[in-house]
Amino acid sequence: MPTTVKAYVASSAASALTPGTVQRRDPGDFDVLISIKYTGICHSDIHAARGDWASNYPLVVGHEIVGVVEAVGPKVTRHAVGDRVGVGCFVDSCRECVNCRAGEEQYCLQGATSTYNSFGRDGQPTAGGYSTGIVVDENYVLRIPDGLPLQDAAPLLCAGITMYAPLRNWKAGPGKRVAIIGMGGLGHMGVKIAAALGAEVTVLSQSLKKQEDAVRLGATSYYATSEPATFEYLKGQLDLIINTVSADIDVDAYLSLLALDGTMVLVGLPSKPLSQRAWSLVEFRRNLSGSRMGGIRQTQEMLDFCAAHGLGADVEVIHANQINEAFERVLASDVRYRFVIDATTF
Repeated sequence: MPTTVKAYVASSAASALTPGTVQRRDPGDFDVLISIKYTGICHSDIHAARGDWASNYPLVVGHEIVGVVEAVGPKVTRHAVGDRVGVGCFVDSCRECVNCRAGEEQYCLQGATSTYNSFGRDGQPTAGGYSTGIVVDENYVLRIPDGLPLQDAAPLLCAGITMYAPLRNWKAGPGKRVAIIGMGGLGHMGVKIAAALGAEVTVLSQSLKKQEDAVRLGATSYYATSEPATFEYLKGQLDLIINTVSADIDVDAYLSLLALDGTMVLVGLPSKPLSQRAWSLVEFRRNLSGSRMGGIRQTQEMLDFCAAHGLGADVEVIHANQINEAFERVLASDVRYRFVIDATTF
C-alpha cells in the first residue's frame, strides 16, 4: 500500500502553502525510501508554487533534499538502510539517449523527470521535498559524505551543483579569472567552489553590502555594478563570468569584461528575452552560453569535493510553519544565504 507522509502543499497559484499529505509509492525492486531531514528553499520552488511556470496543483515543491535511508527494494545495491543520502532536481530520465548514457541525465533528450511538478513512469505526478519522506530510484539518489552536516548539504543538491557544473565544465582553476554575478543562494556557493578550485574570484553585485561576506567565502575582489567605473576598470580582464541573477541585465556591458575567448554562462533565468549586439561576441571571440545543474555522476563528484574542502551552504534553518514567510524573504533578498526547512517540524 502507498505510504502517506506529511507535506506542505500549494493548492493554487494564489494560495499560501498549507499543511497536508502526499502519497508515496511502495519501494519497488530498485527504489529507496528516504526519511527526509532537511529541504532547502530554492527560488524555483517559489516560481512553481506561484504559477510563474506551468504548474499542476495540488503541488509539493522542493528539490534540495537530504535525509536517511529508511528502507530499500530487494535489488538495491547502491544504498543501505541508515545511509545519509540526497535527492536533487530530477528523479529519473530515459537512461537510453546519448546524453543519459554520457552521465548528463539533466539533458535527457526525452526530458528528465523533475523531482516535483512532473510525471513518473507510473503516470503519477511527482511531489518534492517539502514533506517527511520520498521514494526514489537508487540511480538518482546521492551519497552525502560524512564530513557534510545534513542541513548545510541540502542546498548543494541544487545551488551547489548549479555552480559546480559550469565552473568545472569551463575549467575554473589556477590562473583563471572568474567572476560571479550576484551574491545570493547560488552566488555564495559559486564563490566558495571557485575559490576552492584555485581560481581568482571576483564578485559583481549591485552594491557593496555583501563585500565582507564575499571576502570571507574566498573572493579576492568585489565590485558594485551600480558604479559605471566598474565596467571601465574590469574591461577585458575576465576569463569566465557566471550570471546567477534572474533580473534583466545589460548583457553587452558584462560581455565587455571578458578577455579573448572568454565565456559568460547563464544559470539565472531572466523573465525577458536576452538582447545583445553581435559585436560584443565577435570583438574578442567571446562566448555566451548557459548551463543547468549537473548529472548524477557530477553531482556526486561535487558532494565529495565539498566534503573534502569543508564547503557547505550558509543556511538559516526554519520550521515548516515559516515556509510562507521564508518565500517572502527570499523575494526580498533577505536571507544569507539559503533557507533550509527542518522536516521534523512538519
